[in-house]
Amino acid sequence: MRKILLIVVFLCSQWGNTQVQSTFAESTGDALLYALPISTIATTIFIKDYKGLKQFSKGFLVNAVTTEALKLIIKKERPNHANFKSFPSGHTSITFQSAAFIQKRYGWEYGIPVYALAAFTGYSRIESKNHYFIDVLAGAAIGISSSYLFTTKYERNIDVSLAIDSYGSSIIFVYQF
Repeated sequence: MRKILLIVVFLCSQWGNTQVQSTFAESTGDALLYALPISTIATTIFIKDYKGLKQFSKGFLVNAVTTEALKLIIKKERPNHANFKSFPSGHTSITFQSAAFIQKRYGWEYGIPVYALAAFTGYSRIESKNHYFIDVLAGAAIGISSSYLFTTKYERNIDVSLAIDSYGSSIIFVYQF
């Protein structure tokens, strides 16, 4: 069987002094905000899982609307006092929505690495003083719930892995024909 690789790479190149290290978590969390949903969409298109793409899109829309509506209604101040959009964490809801989709659609063996990245995103939001723990927990719950509303199991051969080194991180999706 022929193996085809789809690799989505995000590089976290800021290593060094303490100031840069303190922003490493935040910049990585910001990169994951885009990398996880983009790689999820790219994978569904690449393997021609258009039913999954539709399911992911529905979950994404419900997640985004719910998260933004709660931010507007609750108006909780961020720990860094930047604004009143702390609850719930949008970064966390988006990354956990992607992780939940991958886990439910393709299985736990693929979902676990993505859940780890989503959890790191949640950690990064607390570490950067953009959110409190409860904001991150609520974002994760909203993201997971929104995916679970629409996602069904997929029946094809797919593999997902995570590679991390001193130059950055990669999410690798492998599909077998």
